[in-house]
Amino acid sequence: MERDTHFILGVYEDEDVLLHAVEEVRSSGVKIHEVYTPYPIHGLEHVLGYKRSRLPIAAFLFGMLGTTLALTMQFYMMRFDWPMIIGGKDFAAFPDFIPVTFELTVLLAAFGMVGVFMISSNLKPWAQPRIFDVRSTDDKHIMAIDIANNSALEVDKIKEILKSSGATEVNNKSFEE
Repeated sequence: MERDTHFILGVYEDEDVLLHAVEEVRSSGVKIHEVYTPYPIHGLEHVLGYKRSRLPIAAFLFGMLGTTLALTMQFYMMRFDWPMIIGGKDFAAFPDFIPVTFELTVLLAAFGMVGVFMISSNLKPWAQPRIFDVRSTDDKHIMAIDIANNSALEVDKIKEILKSSGATEVNNKSFEE
């Protein structure tokens, strides 16, 4: 069976039930593909076992790139390209460089984080989103389990685990490419 094409969906009404269900399902050996909720749930990423995001590292590196580019650009322009003596100050008057440096640091850090986030989340402008259940944007919490990732367990056993963990509905969902 192909990965990312056939799923079992557990539908939950309450976020507390969902948090306990994720713990139960993971402890029973089922690998969860993803959990979709209509709003952020505090602690869900910890219960799912997600590692800390490396996005702050990317933000720092893009910010340092912005700082370096801003200082290099200003120093080059004031020293070599179009040297000007302003107010009797030296060509490399770093206090004058602070506003432009700050703005380029923030700009490149922000654009870099957006780009890295979109790449790491596989958000492409031309991609069609997979909607597992339209109610996940309204009032239901959806736990999606990829059947191919859980080949050691039978489908009926996974459905039974979801029902016993508090799912109000258990459905099958297939995506044909």
